[in-house]
Amino acid sequence: MNKTAVITGITGQDGSYLAELLLDKGYTVHGLIRRSSSFNTERIDHIYQDPQTPDRRLVLHHADLSDGVALVNLLRDIQPDEVYNLGAQSHVRVSFDAPLYTGDVTGLGAARLLEAIRASGVRTRLYQASSSEMFGSTPPPQNERTSFHPRSPYGCAKVFAYWSTVNYREAYGLFAVNGILFNHESPRRGETFVTRKITRAVARIHAGLQERLYMGNLDAVRDWGYAPEYVEAMWRMLQRDVPDDYVVATGVPATVKDFLGAAFGSVGLEWERYVRFDPKYERPSEVDALIGDASKARDLLDWTPKVQFDELARIMVEADVRQLEDEMSGQTVRVDR
Repeated sequence: MNKTAVITGITGQDGSYLAELLLDKGYTVHGLIRRSSSFNTERIDHIYQDPQTPDRRLVLHHADLSDGVALVNLLRDIQPDEVYNLGAQSHVRVSFDAPLYTGDVTGLGAARLLEAIRASGVRTRLYQASSSEMFGSTPPPQNERTSFHPRSPYGCAKVFAYWSTVNYREAYGLFAVNGILFNHESPRRGETFVTRKITRAVARIHAGLQERLYMGNLDAVRDWGYAPEYVEAMWRMLQRDVPDDYVVATGVPATVKDFLGAAFGSVGLEWERYVRFDPKYERPSEVDALIGDASKARDLLDWTPKVQFDELARIMVEADVRQLEDEMSGQTVRVDR
């Protein structure tokens, strides 16, 4: 009998890769999307509009993590075997500008989903997308036993969601796990996130369409992995006999300067010629270093990352170069001076 899964945030980077993974495994996938006046399904159009997809079953529902009643009704109707909560306001810098919205969607949204599972009586397994931003200023390396010290409204909201997941697991016996994922990127990353901002700029500068790239803190250290590999870890967490929490990371530290070097270097350019500092891109409180220790995931989930940050930068730049070439062949492209 095929399994059924619900994915909140299915139109995001992780949601789209996870949907592909589950469909390939024979799941019926129900994706929750927010109502919008414009289409926002670009990342999943290739599977949603695929003639073969109806046989594999991908169903989209208009729903929102702010509507607990709708979540209860959907869960009762769908009766999923697994639920993946990837929906969130996930931009750290934006969370400083919209702290209440971030807290409501990213923090309380997770609690509403947990309560909806409890109230509906559906026997399911829940994956909660936790974040390395919860560690904040706690020194690396960070693992499942590291204390949290978030440095943004986003990090605070994720801490609330994390402990809510643990609480529902302990209080009500829910099969609920936290995946504490460190930075993971891909060509599907949103264009305002730092890695994609860099790789898009590299493609445009290489094509002569842009002269400068303005950045904030270049000394921040991050642990960058490849998103398609990380969604595999999500799925493996829900296949275990006992629910638990796991760090997912490469363990390889890299500064923003390192990523710039790898991205510009992939097209034969020196990043120092093009990058300029702009204080508006700095956070009010910075997280200096996030480096994950994923030993537990390696030992218990048999999961190890293969793509490191330099190959990741190359993959993303090559994808953005191809995308820009497609745009230029079909329409006029803006030149930034």
